Amino acid sequence: MAEKVCPVWVGYLLASPIRKLFQNSQKILGPYVENGMKVLDIGCAMGFFSLPLARMVGSKGKVICVDVQEKMIRSLEKRSRKAGLSNKIETRTCHHDSLDLDDLKEEIDFAFASAVVHEVPDASNFFSEIYKTMKLNGKFLVIEPKGHVSEKHFEITVSAAEQKGFKILERPRTGRSHAVLLGKENSSLLF
Repeated sequence: MAEKVCPVWVGYLLASPIRKLFQNSQKILGPYVENGMKVLDIGCAMGFFSLPLARMVGSKGKVICVDVQEKMIRSLEKRSRKAGLSNKIETRTCHHDSLDLDDLKEEIDFAFASAVVHEVPDASNFFSEIYKTMKLNGKFLVIEPKGHVSEKHFEITVSAAEQKGFKILERPRTGRSHAVLLGKENSSLLF
């Protein structure tokens, strides 16, 4: 799915506990994730957000973690086993041109993509695939780093999501990042 992907060695930095000082997963995701939800973590890397999401969805929930890099997925699987969360996490390796989520049609309550969209070669297809997985009234939080993505390019990203049927619900503050919470409010759009 990615045009230029984050190098695997950067994945170790992104999974570092030091990152928690700058990005608090509970503060960022807590307002949107509830016990029992089915959550999609797109571009999960080594699971910085995946493991906290697995705790948030509780015993009846599930986090489906998707990444284009097999090494990132394998590291996440190892980390989830060590944390005792592997029963709540499903991992998938996707392709460069598709997330391969056709089996999840209208099953996802909440989707999350942090520092992902700017790596995707076809944002329109990306948002179309995610939209199809979302339940009616499902939410999708997109976060892009200001260091990689200008305000102008982020607005182009938001526009691409709106063209695929997503509605802007809010613009949460995430510090050093652009963020938008999108919602699926109309299930009758055609692609």
